[in-house]
Amino acid sequence: MIAVTGSSHYGRRIPPMKLFVPFLCLLFAGTALAQDAPRPLKALLITGGCCHDYEKQKTILQEGLAKRIPIEVKIVHEGGSSLNHKVSIYSDPNWAKGYDVVIHDECFAEVKELDFVTGILKPHQSGVPAVNLHCAMHCYRTGTDDWFKFIGIQSTAHGAQLPIEITFTDTAHPITQGLENWTTINEELYNNVKLFESAHPLAHGKQGKNDFVVVWTNDYNGTRVFNTTIGHNNETVADARYLDLVARGILWACDKLDASGKPRPGFAK
Repeated sequence: MIAVTGSSHYGRRIPPMKLFVPFLCLLFAGTALAQDAPRPLKALLITGGCCHDYEKQKTILQEGLAKRIPIEVKIVHEGGSSLNHKVSIYSDPNWAKGYDVVIHDECFAEVKELDFVTGILKPHQSGVPAVNLHCAMHCYRTGTDDWFKFIGIQSTAHGAQLPIEITFTDTAHPITQGLENWTTINEELYNNVKLFESAHPLAHGKQGKNDFVVVWTNDYNGTRVFNTTIGHNNETVADARYLDLVARGILWACDKLDASGKPRPGFAK
């Protein structure tokens, strides 16, 4: 309980209520500001599997994204270096409940059971945004287009590790505004076997004569999905340009970028 006994000014006593009212105004204003401030995005990063240093990359992503946008990243890392591990949480029909976005950064190409993959896709079909990184494009080859329709592009292979010249082809998109072309260190350029109509290319990557889409968005039956095939090596994942791209992709997937590419209030750092 707050006791206000009154005070005086130049010998004049100030009634207690005149002191108490401004105090209440300040209290209520501070409470309102706290309630209006948006909470950080809640992201689920699923990682693990063959051929990548996921032990280090998960930390690079978690820390690098937190420096750029207000986000809390929970990590599920399973499967060792296998290609056929089934991530345990996917067995729960509500595995994505409570998250604003799911970041798929796994590499399990030999998981081919369609029923299991259908369970992965169900939350995204219900509106949970997604961000797919690198080897996520080569996962879950069930013999159908189910996973590829979610991603927006079907990719089956990559060539030798060589620098990739990245050129943003849609510079007016909210994600790409302000980003500049760059050339990576030695990286894997994923091929494009099929580009679905729902996919919207944002950048191409070139290695010698090979030229493929490497950054794009996908409209998955109304759910926003951001994708990039870049990100094999730790140095690339830690590159500020890569982290900027992924951070902006997350904001777009969660509808936190306006048409001019600026983060909505409370979502910039």
